[in-house]
Amino acid sequence: MIVIIDYGLGNISAFANVFKRLNIPVKIAKTTSDLEEVSKIILPGVGAFDHAMIKLKESGMREKLDELVLKKSIPVLGICVGMQILAHSSEEGSLPGLGWIDGVVKKFDTQKIKQRTHLPHMGWNDVKPLKNPGLFKNVDSNPLFYFLHSYYFHCNKSEDALAVSDYGGEFVSAVNCGNIYGVQFHPEKSHHNGVQLLKNFANL
Repeated sequence: MIVIIDYGLGNISAFANVFKRLNIPVKIAKTTSDLEEVSKIILPGVGAFDHAMIKLKESGMREKLDELVLKKSIPVLGICVGMQILAHSSEEGSLPGLGWIDGVVKKFDTQKIKQRTHLPHMGWNDVKPLKNPGLFKNVDSNPLFYFLHSYYFHCNKSEDALAVSDYGGEFVSAVNCGNIYGVQFHPEKSHHNGVQLLKNFANL
């Protein structure tokens, strides 16, 4: 059963609708009691880093998620801010992140961005996978995904970078370490490539 974590952030219904159309069993978790019989976890998020960490703590699910992901090795996919909170910390705030992947979140250097509107990085952009197909199996050869963010994930270990994109220079747009995955873009807004990526995650 795929479980979508509802801690007050992210377009929960959009993810649920994608999995329902794919005939993949899905449920929404709002409390620890909803985290039983989990096979995969979706951790969405929009907004600020600290706010996401506060909301996750307030949900009461943080410790259970640590157990499922770190001890039971349940696959998890963090999306947008849900990816960023996988890191140890962020330049956006002062609270510690989940620390599930060795990295920190940094703000784009606007001096390197040629576009008139520097931030946020918003709209469609190429994503270049760096590893075996996995999460990107059967997506377009030069897939486009939808982004909306001003901060990016800096991996302390290069092997944790799963895909890169370019915005004023190359940045990591997807991460992976063992059973833990993260994508900076919004697959739920990325049409057929986004649907395929979510299907791939369900089939990992």
